[in-house]
Amino acid sequence: MSMYEICCHVANHDGPAVLATLIAVEGHSYRKPGAAMLFYSGGTLGSLSPGCLESDLSLRAEALWEHARTESVEYDMRSSDDAGWGEAVGCGGKITVVLEPVFGELRSLLRQAKARMDGGESLVLRRHPQQGAGYVYRLEEDKEDAPNSFASQVKTPRKSEGTFATPLVPKPRLVLFGAGNDSGSIAELAARAGFRIAVADWREARLRDGFPAQESALCLPDEAPSELDISIHDYVLICSHSLLRDRQFLERVAPLRPRYLGIVGSKARIARLTEALEWPEGLPLHAPAGLPIGGEGPEEIAVSIVAELIREKRAFPRSLWNEGGAIDEGLRDLSGGGKRQPDGRLQSLA
Repeated sequence: MSMYEICCHVANHDGPAVLATLIAVEGHSYRKPGAAMLFYSGGTLGSLSPGCLESDLSLRAEALWEHARTESVEYDMRSSDDAGWGEAVGCGGKITVVLEPVFGELRSLLRQAKARMDGGESLVLRRHPQQGAGYVYRLEEDKEDAPNSFASQVKTPRKSEGTFATPLVPKPRLVLFGAGNDSGSIAELAARAGFRIAVADWREARLRDGFPAQESALCLPDEAPSELDISIHDYVLICSHSLLRDRQFLERVAPLRPRYLGIVGSKARIARLTEALEWPEGLPLHAPAGLPIGGEGPEEIAVSIVAELIREKRAFPRSLWNEGGAIDEGLRDLSGGGKRQPDGRLQSLA
């Protein structure tokens, strides 16, 4: 569950809600710093543990809403002698969680953030403790290359006690070229994994048959990149199974350097498709697309491809890789990423 879904809930509901944010970890933790969940009347969104903390957090959240105050709470699960935590919950770390009632300025900023994320902006919500209780909030654009970007703050964390920040990013977009039966399975699974789906096809019937996408473009291959405004932030998958059409689309989309570019098909077909193609330097091609799990049929192939998309999504932006092809030491625990292999894919740092 991402902060985008939490912001959507806050934007569409006026009832009581409390935001819980994981701000610090010592040792092992189910989630990384920055993870968040929302407690509201009638349910929750997201999680911070496998289920061992949520009941306690829920009781605290109810009390905090009634008294309109924030709270920081620590859970130390490092001791195996503690029957309540320790090995009994399988975590073995110490975590710090901040609970904030969602009202007033915080509610207003989360609603603003939702609208701005819908417009494609990446943001950072910063908190600074104020004298007495609570926080002073600041919502600002997160520019990847700016000195005060969220990524930069991770590299050189603030030392001020009690200050923390939450990244607010739009749902990543997966653009599918080709609206076939197999790509429908990919679209459905990718949507459940947190992607916004767009599709382009030159065959009207394919788009008319209820393809599961939020955006669609009926157009020729060489028109699709401009029709869907494909950029470096997009994940692109070529899956029309027409060699000529796929080649035309690939020639137009490769120079745009999308975050992910994959092709569905056999190695022999991909070799024909990419023959004599001028390739932008440094752009990795995932071909065949998907992790090598031996998948057969549309559903299993969809699992392998969406798993690869998630792996790429969890990596830090390209600008944060150092010259040796690895993430800086200070980013390892937060990124879930690794170093680049010669083919441009990611290799775990573990």
